[in-house]
Parts: sequence; C-alpha cells; structure tokens
Amino acid sequence: MSDGEDFDNETDFGRMKQPKRQPAPTAFEAIRRENEQGGEYWSARDLAKVLDYKRWDKFKNAIQKAEIACQNSNQAVANHFDQVVKMVKIGSGAERKIEDVNLSRYACYLVVENADPGKPIVALGQTYFATQARKAELQEEGRRIWVYDQLAEQTYSLRGTLSGQAGVIRARDFAIFQDYGYMGLYDGETAANIHKRKNLKPNQSIVDHMSRSELAANWFRASQAEDAIATKGVISQEEANKIHYHAGKITRKAISEISGAMPEELPSPTNNIQIAKKRQKSIEKLLKAAEEDLDIE
Repeated sequence: MSDGEDFDNETDFGRMKQPKRQPAPTAFEAIRRENEQGGEYWSARDLAKVLDYKRWDKFKNAIQKAEIACQNSNQAVANHFDQVVKMVKIGSGAERKIEDVNLSRYACYLVVENADPGKPIVALGQTYFATQARKAELQEEGRRIWVYDQLAEQTYSLRGTLSGQAGVIRARDFAIFQDYGYMGLYDGETAANIHKRKNLKPNQSIVDHMSRSELAANWFRASQAEDAIATKGVISQEEANKIHYHAGKITRKAISEISGAMPEELPSPTNNIQIAKKRQKSIEKLLKAAEEDLDIE
C-alpha cells in the first residue's frame, strides 16, 4: 500500500466491521495491546483510526514529529517507537505487507500532542494520555516514598537493637556505625563522601536524594546488619561496626550478581523525597479532577 492510500481501502481497517465509536478514554484503552512479556503498546494504525485520520501518510507526519520530540527530550526513540511490518489479508486468501509502529504510552502522548488539533477527539486524547503519564509518574514516586519510609523504620529499629546489644547510644557513635555500612555498600565511601558526590548542600540528607533502587539497597544492608547483631547477642561497638561493613559488602555483591548497577552509579532523583511527598499530594488532586472530567478510573 502506498502512503497516500485511504485507510478505508485497507482490509485491516476498511473491510472489517467497525465497532460503534466509544467515549475517548474507553476507545484509547480498547486498542491497548500487550506483547508476550506483558508489556503494553498501541498500534499506530489503531490509534490513527481512533483519532479520526483517514490517510496513513497524514498520520505518519504526526508520528515523525513525535519522534523528534522524543529525541529532544533525551529519550531513546527506539524504546518508544517500534517500527514493524504486518501482513494483512486482501481477499481470496492473499496477503500483503503494511508498515506500522508499535507505540509506548509515552509515544502515544507525543503523537496526540502532534496530531491535528482541529479534530475534537485529538484534544481528548491529549488530556487522556497526559493524565495517564502523570499517573505512571505518580506510581513510581509512590514506590520510592514507600521504600524511603521502610528504610526510615528499619534504621530506627537498627539503632534500637544496636543500643541494646552493643551499647551504642550517642549520635556520634551511631554515625560511625552507619559509615561502616556505607563503606561496605559503596566501595569505601562514607556518608560524607556520598554527600559530596551527590553535590548536596550541608543541610541536605543523602537518604532524601536516593532513588528507589538505592533506597532498597540500603534497606537490605540495614536489615541484614540488624539480624546479624541480634543473633550475636551482647557485642562491642567494634564488632558491630565490622558486622555492618560485612552486611554492606554482601549487599554490594548481591547487586553485582543481579543487576550490576552499583549504588554510587545510580542517578539521584531530581526531587528530594520531601518535595516528592508534597508533589505527590498535589498531583493526586489534579489527577482526580482530570479523571472525573474524562470519566475514567
């Protein structure tokens, strides 16, 4: 099929019995697909039909603009726009090839942002995919906040165990103990080293500027240290420090065998955790209002 042909001349669109037009949010979710790994994607040709495009070449212009926008946002275009070729029936059992693009949710957002604004359904699509993108962002921030809270609880529990087993009560002694754990996990870096590497201000906490993965690594380090100290019974602070260092090293080794991305190699989030918590609440309110307007869950 040439780029200039109408959709209605294609077997996969024109000759199929077309369902009744659905409200925008339902229509966009109705064409959502999943690959063998369970990952979601949208067919560009399906999306074109929902957005009321009659010609593939016109819609390709929107896709090309979206790819440029994706590249300009420092995203890998191939991760969001998967160029594919499909076979469709043309009658009498014959088939022919047509080009398509499998789009991520982010790609769909960029495509509708670059689609014909004169089409009413496009405006609804822009609101819908923007809302869904915000929701995904909110979910990821929520996971980070949850792990942060878990680490805070674990650190509090660890300090209590350390006080009872090793007599570590003073803040300075606990800071030294923490450094041993960090040195094991961060290949020799202390809290001060991590603080400097992250380019933080004197009053900023390193934990507030950790990603979800980095927070999870530190939670595992702290939990393993507490379990080991509790098992040992009454010990000296020196022994506790060695246990914490070993817990950090074991955690680092596990990370190297599973993912290979060391904690010091992980990028720090743009927002510290306190801002993320406030931002999450404001986004939740905005999403609720937007979803009520779109009548989606």
